[in-house]
Amino acid sequence: MDKIVIQGGKPLFGDVQISGAKNAALPVLAAALLTGGTNTFHNIPDLMDIKTIKKLLCSMGAQIEGDETIQINVDKIINHTASYDLVKTMRASILVLGPLVARAGVARVSLPGGCAIGARPVNLHIKALQELGAHVELKSGYIEAKAKKLKGADIYFDLPTVTGTENIMMAAVLAEGTTVLNNAACEPEVVSLADVLKGMGAKISGAGTDTITIKGVTSLKPTEATIIPDRIEAGTFMIAAGMTHGEINVIGCNPHHLEALINKLRDTGMKISSIKGGMKVSSGKKINSVDVKTLPYPGFPTDLQAQMMAYMTISGGLSVISETVFENRFMHVSELLRMGADIVIQGGNAIVRGVPMLHGAQTMATDLRASASLVLAALVAEGTTEISRVYHIDRGYQTIEKKFSALGADIKRIK
Repeated sequence: MDKIVIQGGKPLFGDVQISGAKNAALPVLAAALLTGGTNTFHNIPDLMDIKTIKKLLCSMGAQIEGDETIQINVDKIINHTASYDLVKTMRASILVLGPLVARAGVARVSLPGGCAIGARPVNLHIKALQELGAHVELKSGYIEAKAKKLKGADIYFDLPTVTGTENIMMAAVLAEGTTVLNNAACEPEVVSLADVLKGMGAKISGAGTDTITIKGVTSLKPTEATIIPDRIEAGTFMIAAGMTHGEINVIGCNPHHLEALINKLRDTGMKISSIKGGMKVSSGKKINSVDVKTLPYPGFPTDLQAQMMAYMTISGGLSVISETVFENRFMHVSELLRMGADIVIQGGNAIVRGVPMLHGAQTMATDLRASASLVLAALVAEGTTEISRVYHIDRGYQTIEKKFSALGADIKRIK
């Protein structure tokens, strides 16, 4: 099992190119199930989760060529089952549920696995599919759904759900009549999927707001699209600039997707300005402590909470990190404590008192974003830090050690 080893204490300087967004690429690739012909998608990141969904789609009859640019053809769906062996490693596999039912009339999808960061119930997906007219049952750990023809409906999500919004949006584009999604997720990844679906001929309005209207069409055509940049990867490198007292040009990001983070980082004393193709991010003279509360977009992203907590461990005061999206998303705290952080958990809040210095230690990644927080902490820690179970980080960060090394970090991967 691979390890990442980091010798801390080096400020980071230079340019970093942001990859395509995993959380945008996954639903877009799943959407290829809705069409015959060849879809072409650019800026696909080289990540384990992408490899997983490619395997899953190929098992259903997809023909896929390419890596950064993918050509995907699903003229015929030959298999309607998303098996446990593939789904167990990635929760986003459930994104094939809606497209399969919409185009083929049947789907059998294993209940998902992935990061253990809290309950992400699929009941919202199931309830919405039922409201579209599908017959849905849970059998032996699988969601089994059937529908001769989905019918448009007025759907209300009890909670904003990104994958739920994406799944039902993909199901509704081929439904008969009009579907309205209320309390829909507003994330940029949802807007990105809607844009791709519209390129296929879907009729969608309101994406990016909490009310999305879909007028069903009889068929879709293949399209060509470019995956949006990964706002979470960009945010991780922005925080790294502040933590290491460095200056990084974050190239290829979309500042509009990062406004909540930018505002918080400026409050910590960081300087952030627009440059051609991205943002210039540099540290302040000192690190001011700030409070953070995670919220659905456009609020502060839960996927940057762990990285922000690592930043606050070396701030000049006390900060409160409140997690409102996932109840188990403080698993990185025990590892940060091993590095000398001062953190106390009180319910959904982490009370963080800044310390003068973190110290290298042997640590273990518990989930994708927790692993990123350990990398950030290790970059500023005194001495050497070893991070094991880095397969988590490979699910969401493309060649993270190479990108940090190019910025001046003393970081290497040990096979």
